Amino acid sequence: MSASDSWVVVLAGGVGSRFWPLSTPESPKQLLPLVSDRPLLVDTADRLRPIAPPSRTLILTNASLVKPIAALLPEVPRQNIVAEPKPSGTGAALAWAAQLIADRAGDAAVMISVHADWAVGDDEGFRAALRMAASAAATHRSLFPVGVVPSRPDPGFGYIQPNGELEPGVRRVARFVEKPDRVRAEAMCAEGFLWNSGIFVWRVGDFLAEVQSHAPELAPALRSHRAVRPISVDVAVLERSSRVLVIAGDFGWDDVGTWGALRRVRHRDGGGNATSGTVHTLAATDNVVHAEEGTVVLYGVSNLVVVVRDGLVLVTTVERSSDLKSLVDALPPGVRGQS
Repeated sequence: MSASDSWVVVLAGGVGSRFWPLSTPESPKQLLPLVSDRPLLVDTADRLRPIAPPSRTLILTNASLVKPIAALLPEVPRQNIVAEPKPSGTGAALAWAAQLIADRAGDAAVMISVHADWAVGDDEGFRAALRMAASAAATHRSLFPVGVVPSRPDPGFGYIQPNGELEPGVRRVARFVEKPDRVRAEAMCAEGFLWNSGIFVWRVGDFLAEVQSHAPELAPALRSHRAVRPISVDVAVLERSSRVLVIAGDFGWDDVGTWGALRRVRHRDGGGNATSGTVHTLAATDNVVHAEEGTVVLYGVSNLVVVVRDGLVLVTTVERSSDLKSLVDALPPGVRGQS
């Protein structure tokens, strides 16, 4: 099977509690229009359609989201929207997906895995990197993370250190580094490290062989699709395998992980404010405002997040917006569930 017959796997589980009060278990962030006027998952599916048709697209999600996702993406066959028995990390999710693809299309099928909640500035560049990785995976019989060229030293991401080049664009992996501090992140960016984006490409047979060899905590779940101890695919397989190569991509990728991240991916006004809804600003800079009702006026403030929805108003700082789970856990149930 050639790289042009690739399958796409979209990980679309989770709640996204850092987007409270907008994101809820019934309407998590991947189903919300946070970057464009369409849900993140719809943007992701459209971005990938030139890579693989809906018949070769798998969506992995929570059982409670199968019906909403089927309504959002009616072109994806219902049997391709797969409910995980419980959240078990990317290791189990990708092992299940690889086994499903192997059962349907054989071990030589190439699988491209992405998450549903990313922003991508250059769709064509994104697809070009995926196609290159798919071709290289078919040729080299190796596991390929697509490393993103960093646009900033971000301590919230994992990093990949590339090593010697096998051929133009294909390099060995020296090591993975998980979420360094800011000083180390700055040094790694200067040294040519790549962000570990969570984009993975491999032939399913090659990946399943590495699971069997290196990830005993995942192997028992391959056929039964039962829940296992949560573990990431990076820890379970990639960091243990000797068959890992990397391709670099530079296509405006960003993880839409917090309200503060929207400053990087949404259109901003002359003061650097990323706003949605009826918002007026004066002498206000670098704020994020999401107003589903009413009018928000900002005067002389900076680096705030303001969210207005269903009579509830959240005000925090961009910096603290990455820790909303602590806030939500501390709120009375009646406030916590209001969204």
